[in-house]
Amino acid sequence: MAERSFKAEVEDLRKGEGDTFTGEGILAITKALLENGVGYVGGYQGAPISHLMDVLADAQDLLGELGVRFEANANEAAAAAMLAASVHYPIRGAVTFKGPVGVNVASDALANLASSGVTGGALIVLGEDYGEGSSIMQERSHAFAMKSQFWLLDPRPNLPSIVKAVGDGFALSEASNSPVMLTMRIRSCHVTGSFATRNNVAPPLSVRDALSNPRSDFARVVLPPMSYVHEQDKVKNRWPAAEKFIQGNRLNEMFGTGGRIGIVCQGGMYNGVIRALQRLGLADIYGETQIPIYCLNVTYPLIAKEFLCFAEGKGSILVVEEGQPEFIEQTLSTYLYRAGASVKLYGKGVFPMAGEYTGAVMLEAVEGFLRAAAPEMLPAAVRAPNQDRPAIPDLTKAVPIRPPGFCTGCPERPIFAAMKLVQQDLGKHQISADIGCHLFGSLPPFEIGGATMGYGLGPAGNGAFDGGGEKRPISIIGDGGFWHSGLSSSMTNMVFNKSDGVVMVVDNYYSAATGGQDVMSSRAENATKATNHPISQAMKGIGINWVRQVDRTYDVPQLRKILHEALTTKEEGPKVIIASSECMLNKQRREKPLRAAAIKEGRRVEAPRFGVDEAICTGDHACIRLSGCPSLSLKRLDDPLRDDPVASIDQSCVGCGNCGEVADAAVLCPSFYRADVVHNPGRFEAWWAQKRAQAIAWLVARRAAKRLEFSA
Repeated sequence: MAERSFKAEVEDLRKGEGDTFTGEGILAITKALLENGVGYVGGYQGAPISHLMDVLADAQDLLGELGVRFEANANEAAAAAMLAASVHYPIRGAVTFKGPVGVNVASDALANLASSGVTGGALIVLGEDYGEGSSIMQERSHAFAMKSQFWLLDPRPNLPSIVKAVGDGFALSEASNSPVMLTMRIRSCHVTGSFATRNNVAPPLSVRDALSNPRSDFARVVLPPMSYVHEQDKVKNRWPAAEKFIQGNRLNEMFGTGGRIGIVCQGGMYNGVIRALQRLGLADIYGETQIPIYCLNVTYPLIAKEFLCFAEGKGSILVVEEGQPEFIEQTLSTYLYRAGASVKLYGKGVFPMAGEYTGAVMLEAVEGFLRAAAPEMLPAAVRAPNQDRPAIPDLTKAVPIRPPGFCTGCPERPIFAAMKLVQQDLGKHQISADIGCHLFGSLPPFEIGGATMGYGLGPAGNGAFDGGGEKRPISIIGDGGFWHSGLSSSMTNMVFNKSDGVVMVVDNYYSAATGGQDVMSSRAENATKATNHPISQAMKGIGINWVRQVDRTYDVPQLRKILHEALTTKEEGPKVIIASSECMLNKQRREKPLRAAAIKEGRRVEAPRFGVDEAICTGDHACIRLSGCPSLSLKRLDDPLRDDPVASIDQSCVGCGNCGEVADAAVLCPSFYRADVVHNPGRFEAWWAQKRAQAIAWLVARRAAKRLEFSA
């Protein structure tokens, strides 16, 4: 069950010549793939590109009609390997995944693809996850493009430019026999707009047709001596062909003319640059600029001839390159040096070396460049600013950071509560974490798991500690990471090396962290994918005998007992606990509409809700320290004899019962209670509720009448 359904929007993918498409960047890419005769598509979900996989999954009927093969791959390496179809056959293929982590996972397949070269167009659509909205380490895919010689597109963030880049990417790939990367920044993926559509095109040669006439060419196999020939082919043939195509088709754009200064920017930075110039009065809302801009829709390879032509007659040029190192700036500096040009290049220094170039950063840097290179171009108000204007406050000292955390009712929270309770008994353990929602367990109130090395590598991350010791190491891995790479990279690694560690497999039925896509062990039936393959069977299949299945993670006492057993048993070998409960976010997405419809139809519906009895709660707050649920907070009472706030559950509670389970497992106070909210009650229920309310009101009034009051 994906985070969002695109069933309705998918119908717009059928639009043809003369129509107008309106929607998000993700949908625009899908439409562009179909218009350009793609023969097969694959990928692996991950922000900010997850929705592209969801769109493709929802569009499988349309893809089938056109003869396009779609695969939701097990991981990024499997997706990249799909592009082998374009090595020998003139078939256009595209895959998508999150960059740069996806590039890291797929690096072996990508390097081989770049070495052998391609016959058909091969396009990798990368969700370039850099900046303040990122969920990963801060890196760029640019370095990989340079290392393996992928041509790198970075189109301006508007739908016509994005759609054009898809067609240009396929054509560039075919013209230079090289794979092409198309980077889609976070905002580009979700930018909305319109573009004129063309008819969808079935691939001239489908993968089904190719099977009927197999081809092979030893010259494209990455083995000596051909691998040495490939390197020479890259430099002597593919690179010049790429440069010729980029120049001849004007993939890079120039805006504005003349002037003694200029700006070079990545295509994805164009909107920020033009907005900064607008705020300085140097460009209008239509993009007409007084300062010439050389917009790099292709950021690799860079074209020396184009750049030197742009630089001619200029004294200073600003390079807008987000992220580090400054690959583009270094290359352009080399071009100027070799040409003997005296142009002064500005870039890092005016701009910060690292971090996202937000609107404020962009404006400050462009203004700083103009102050140094052409102060006369700045408006008078900017040249001589009001010295009395208030300084921008440093909000980092006033606004607390808001790290991500578990959703309300998340079934992973009780797992970490149980682990915390076990560590209170047995002492602190070495714990290795993994990529996924469960990584939030490293934050307060749990503070469990100190490192993560990659998706599916939680148990492998504890490899150095798995040789036996006074305490067993604990590793955490999710079901998504398990099927992504964990089965081979982590679990078989433990079996082969006779590990004695403990693995907690967090099974929430989906690849929840990437948007709720189905995985092999998902419980739901999927018409196009094979599900319902238990993780426990896979464990036993590779030789792990100590396997415990928990089908309700909210049972904290049971989890605590099993984890304690795993850490203290004398049995040797890997010990695996599979803790299974459905992702609450996905469960609510499914059940809330059904519940709302039932209530609207007048049917009787019960909704569990938990609360805290204020008279019993002591204000110890241990429940919060072992739960951390967003719906569990503090409340101050009007009672002057009770200074400490009591625990309180707000209206966001989804009735999972974790707070009460934690209280019971930790032998805390019995202040938690469950109340079932009844919608559309029967006549007797309504009558009985009325009588109870009347009795309670009478008792409250009676007690109030006997209360002593003191007045000044």
